[in-house]
Amino acid sequence: MEVRLRHLHLQRMGRAVLSDVSWRIRPAERWVLVGGNGAGKTQLLKLISGAIWPSPPAGAGAIPSRQYRWRGEVFLSPFEVQEEIGYLGAERQDKYERYGWNHTVEQIVGTGLQRSDIPLAPLTAADRNKIAVLLSRLGIEPLRRRRLLALSYGERRLALLARTLAARPKLLLLDELLSGLDERNHARALHWLERTGRSNLPWVLATHRLEDIPHSATHAVVLNDGRIAYSGTLRRAPLKRWLKNHRGPSRSHPPSARPCPVPASGRRARTGTPGALLVRLSRASVYLDGHRVLESLSFEVRAGECWVVHGRNGSGKTTLLRALYGDHAIAAGGRIERAGIEPGMPLQQFKRRVGLVAPHLQAEHPQALTVAQVVQSARHASIGLNAAPTAADRAAARRSLDFFGLAALAPRTLRELSYGQLRRVLFARAWACRPRLLLLDEPFSGVDAPTRTGLMEQLRVMFAGGTGIVLTTHYRSEWPRYATHELELAGGRAVYSGLMRASGTLTHVPAGA
Repeated sequence: MEVRLRHLHLQRMGRAVLSDVSWRIRPAERWVLVGGNGAGKTQLLKLISGAIWPSPPAGAGAIPSRQYRWRGEVFLSPFEVQEEIGYLGAERQDKYERYGWNHTVEQIVGTGLQRSDIPLAPLTAADRNKIAVLLSRLGIEPLRRRRLLALSYGERRLALLARTLAARPKLLLLDELLSGLDERNHARALHWLERTGRSNLPWVLATHRLEDIPHSATHAVVLNDGRIAYSGTLRRAPLKRWLKNHRGPSRSHPPSARPCPVPASGRRARTGTPGALLVRLSRASVYLDGHRVLESLSFEVRAGECWVVHGRNGSGKTTLLRALYGDHAIAAGGRIERAGIEPGMPLQQFKRRVGLVAPHLQAEHPQALTVAQVVQSARHASIGLNAAPTAADRAAARRSLDFFGLAALAPRTLRELSYGQLRRVLFARAWACRPRLLLLDEPFSGVDAPTRTGLMEQLRVMFAGGTGIVLTTHYRSEWPRYATHELELAGGRAVYSGLMRASGTLTHVPAGA
């Protein structure tokens, strides 16, 4: 398939998102799409896929058009070829969370064969064989019988990639495909992208990281404030001006990455004087859909501590954070203690003192809410507002939005934001209640390099003020330099738990970095 865009414009709520975009994608071309948060990358991919339609130009000028050349015919809209375009992004993944589509991985991939959102008919033996081949190619065949919503974020991403490929698309649009993948799955996805260099399949991969760019990529397009700043061959693309190279996914930190001096509260924890207990697990196990995700885990967080939790996709990192927060129950035989919460007290009292940043929150908040309303909801630990915000709610939200430089976004609705902008809003929401404890699940996923740097600095300020932090990540470069403790998980068990180790195996650097 070949796509040609000419002079396209897109407006949302009276605001220009894309302006005068002209771009051509030919067969066998493999494009990297880069740009800062809010530059318009996701909207451009959705516009190509036909999920949204361009806006009419504001005044007289060149006539905008979309053309799709397929099987010798030219179509003037994506309507006739929409089923031949594979689109995979965070919004597609969030959709399963939002609607509770908790089918098995085999059934989910089967919907790609049926080109539907949910299973329409039983799978045939031939269908199952095709699915097995796809899952094996991506290295996730053991997940075949697991339910999607019981998987880790990275495992879901690969399962949905298999679903997209099952439809045998003639054009592939991948929005932050490699975000949230561990070292092994990152390599698997990159390997698959490398293999496409042998075919005529065109694809577009949006990314914020240089190490996510496969050797098979041929072209690059750079978006800046909704306009194309560069479009051409990859070797001439000014990518280093737009992307900052971060080390790739890793399991442990190198000797050279010894943490720098930490604030006084952190030093007290490191030298053996414990801070106040915030939350403690004792021999805790957690089951999701009958599958044991955490097994007999003992873990505690105290004031003045910053924990980094790491491990492969499916090791239990997200489940651990959601168990600490109170979203997942501890199985019989285990125990959880939360500061200030006695038996019989509402768990909501604890949640109002905890800040949470996690991918599922982006799916759960209604898209019609304004940024201000989402941040105000933190004061009640609710999804949306159950009652009109008080003056104190509004004041706390304003302070938090100011702290994160988001005051200008306050009146916008969530549907107007990019994925990276929404992640910053979740940080502001987490901070609005001035939490004693911050739980951060892959908090920098989907954000550009400057935003990542700014958020890291803001976290340092929070930690210096005494806030306890538990952070999960697959990227060694995202480990806070002031981190005091480390937890490595494998198969739901603790491989290591304690003070930050001063040595370890060298950080993995993916192919293409």
